[in-house]
Parts: sequence; structure tokens; C-alpha cells
Amino acid sequence: MELKITPMKREDIEEVLQLERMCFSLPWSREAFRMEVEQNQCARYYVARANGMLIGYGGMWLVLDEAHITNIAVHPEYRRRGVGRLIMKTLMRTAAELNIERMTLEVRVSNKAAIALYKSLGFEEGGIRKGYYSNDREDALIMWNFHIGGYINDQQKYG
Repeated sequence: MELKITPMKREDIEEVLQLERMCFSLPWSREAFRMEVEQNQCARYYVARANGMLIGYGGMWLVLDEAHITNIAVHPEYRRRGVGRLIMKTLMRTAAELNIERMTLEVRVSNKAAIALYKSLGFEEGGIRKGYYSNDREDALIMWNFHIGGYINDQQKYG
């Protein structure tokens, strides 16, 4: 599989929306993605394509000295093939190149696969946001990586 990660553009939004609806019970709107890509100066979003087909995306906000993962999704048929890892590594590398050392995210406490991925990339559990997800009131696990700059210099550690 030839996998390519590129910055998200307006032209990608329709495909991103299809994947968003497939992966999430409360998908973001077209307008939300358009604002992120075209107007939010703090946002960085990337898409993953395999042989031209959009199979994943991820984004973050860069606020002061911190990066916050806003969303990440991988097409169900392409999960457990390293796509999510590559998207995360791209986000981490981008943040580190901008001299940001810390990255955070929230993940459903039931999403064991994602939690394992984040831990393998140096993230640690930092707390719980009770009832964080509005559709079913599931708790979110807050995770932090305090040394993403080390990612650039220590590729082996982050696999």
C-alpha cells in the first residue's frame, strides 16, 4: 500500500466528511472543517491517502507552547496497518518543528486500540473528563506527551 500524508485542503473536505460520518456518531460539519482548514491560524490538519483514496485524517490546534489533537480518524478497512501511527507521527513532527514540546488529547475510555497507540508514542494518562462525550456521556481519558521534541531526535523510541 502506497501511503501519502499531505496537508488537508478545501478540496479534501467532502472525502473527510464521508470518513467522519463513518467513524463518529457526532461528526463535525462541513463548515467546521472549512473553518479549520481556511481560517484557523492555530490549526494543522493532514490527510492520509492510499493509492489516491482518502483513508485517514488528523488535526491539531497549536496554542502557545502546546499542541492539542482535535481529531483523528482512519477508515475501518485500513485500521491496524500503521495509518493512525503515521498521522500521529506527522502531527508530532509538525509540532516539534514549531518548537512545541507538549501535546495532549482526549480519547474515549473504551477506545483501547487508540489508547495503546498513543501510549506507544510516548503519551501518558493524565486524568479523566467525566461525561465528556455529549451523545452518550462517556468519559474521556486525557493523555499527555511532554517531550514530543524528543520524537525528532529519538525515532526508535516512538516506533
